[in-house]
Amino acid sequence: MLEIRHLKTLHALREADSLVEAAERLHLTQSALSHQFKELEERLGLPLFVRKTKPVRFTSAGLRLLQLADSLLPQLRAAERDMARLAGGTAGRLHMAIECHSCFQWLMPTIDQFRDAWPEVELDLASGFSFAPLPALARGDLDLVVTSDPIELPGITYVPLFTYEALLAVANQHPLASKPYVVPEDLAGETLITYPIERDRLDIFTRFLEPADVEPAQVRTSELTVMMMQLVASGRGVCSLPNWALHEYSSRGYVTAKKLGDKSLYATLYAAIRADMLDAPFMRDFLLTAKDTSFATLEGVSAAR
Repeated sequence: MLEIRHLKTLHALREADSLVEAAERLHLTQSALSHQFKELEERLGLPLFVRKTKPVRFTSAGLRLLQLADSLLPQLRAAERDMARLAGGTAGRLHMAIECHSCFQWLMPTIDQFRDAWPEVELDLASGFSFAPLPALARGDLDLVVTSDPIELPGITYVPLFTYEALLAVANQHPLASKPYVVPEDLAGETLITYPIERDRLDIFTRFLEPADVEPAQVRTSELTVMMMQLVASGRGVCSLPNWALHEYSSRGYVTAKKLGDKSLYATLYAAIRADMLDAPFMRDFLLTAKDTSFATLEGVSAAR
């Protein structure tokens, strides 16, 4: 009566909190996912969740199956890892770099889980801010690069991890805080605070300001997100951050988050991998762990568009 896919879909619905988002994460259409739930409920003779509620409210039957999913799915994942080790060996190398200052929030828990699952894989993490990581990946010096700026390179594949929204942080008393969204011209008289990386790697410039031929009054850099937030909160500038990085501060009322443009500004984070590493069992498991961890820990991310 019950199948593994049923437990996975229920788990995805709880994590995503909507049928639309759950379908995206499972790479299904919303109608296909709805049909799957309807079929299961007809088999069981019980409803599993209350339709059109947000957050999703599960029935007693749905909660019981979620309890089973929480127990069984981790065991299934562990067994799959064991099979991968037996089939492909346990040793290997995973040297990675990140081009995202905010990525440590979800990458470190991912690495901790991966280390426990693959203790014989040589793991190393470097910051990609002081060198060009993608050429290093192509040369074989690295095995994976986390980036939001894919560049076409021979032998490099970009695996989408998740999509996020870029937002603008402003002081609570700032005039922009009362606007429904920010347009490029609003930043012409502002100090823009960024991480200390090239502006051609910052979406706030390449996809928001430059297409409108707008330049901020001043640009200031900071390496630490918390320092950027202190500067913004004290009225000394504005800054653009991914929604998950900004949520920690905006949810506490420390700063105000504003949408960039009437249609918002979205970006996708990728794992860049050499083609010869794509099928390595430990690499496949790392990507799955990274996606699971990001969806579980980051506010506002969605399946890659």
